[in-house]
Amino acid sequence: MLRYTLQRFLLMIPTLIGVSILVFALFAMMPGDFFSGDTKLTQVRLDQLREAYGLNKPVLERYFLWVSQLLHGDWGFSMQYNQPVSKVIGTYIWNSFLVSFGAFIIAWALAIAVSIYSARHKYSLFDRIITFVVFAVMSLPSFFVGLVLIKTLSINLGIMPVGGLITTGSNYTGAQYWFDVLHHAILPMLVIVCVNFGPLTRYFRTSMLDTLSMDFIRTARAKGLPESQVIYKHALKNAMLPAITLLGFRLPALFSGAIITEQVFSWPGIGRIQFESVTTRDYALLMSITMLLAILTVVGNFIADVLYTMADSRVRITRAKGSAK
Repeated sequence: MLRYTLQRFLLMIPTLIGVSILVFALFAMMPGDFFSGDTKLTQVRLDQLREAYGLNKPVLERYFLWVSQLLHGDWGFSMQYNQPVSKVIGTYIWNSFLVSFGAFIIAWALAIAVSIYSARHKYSLFDRIITFVVFAVMSLPSFFVGLVLIKTLSINLGIMPVGGLITTGSNYTGAQYWFDVLHHAILPMLVIVCVNFGPLTRYFRTSMLDTLSMDFIRTARAKGLPESQVIYKHALKNAMLPAITLLGFRLPALFSGAIITEQVFSWPGIGRIQFESVTTRDYALLMSITMLLAILTVVGNFIADVLYTMADSRVRITRAKGSAK
């Protein structure tokens, strides 16, 4: 187990090096830079600014300089916000995490509960209704769901704010401030829940149906175990094993934000500033966000592999034999 964990950890190093090369190469090939859009600057001034920020150096030299800065905790300087990139990301990333984490908990809890009941009552009226709702929700784009919620709950009923982080002109502090933030976060959360509920329910229901048809479930029922014990102690534990892999992929999503949803609700999250950075060609900020998400993806896969090995003894034995060879 320890040997496998160490091997997977060491494998992250060449993976991240390859990702860093790919990320830098993609942005280096993009035309223009932050200063190109300013028509008021003369060519002499453009050359001076590019020299000052090291944009006129060879690509290979710029790459090693960028990697060296990353290793020293310097993520670069955002010209759009006129602040260090680390400060910009630190300001907005937790806003995205608040909405994404809340939506993550709600979506997974609902999907697991509905999937269990639906799998236990396969082809019942409830199962058919859930299947219809799942496909209906999956077919709706997030911006449409957001606009419907704004029209219904904000404009017609007036019980929810239209958008933003806090109420405009408010001077709330302490608990009042956080209550106001959570009140504004409800609608973005609902949109993300709607977007994720469908795929998760389909995934968990299929996994639960496969598990309920296995021999060890029939054996447990034949032994006279209560149905609740069969479902929640034996079936659910095994049906949720593949979800560990899915959980690893959700780690970067908690911090990446939802670009469309944040735009619809004017939510100041990492997805929104990432979109704005594309239009302003703030490549330092874009590269840092992209690299951060790549790191979180690699780390998420590493955590998922380790957890899967710990949770399933069959995988642990197989990988132990593979390491021995």
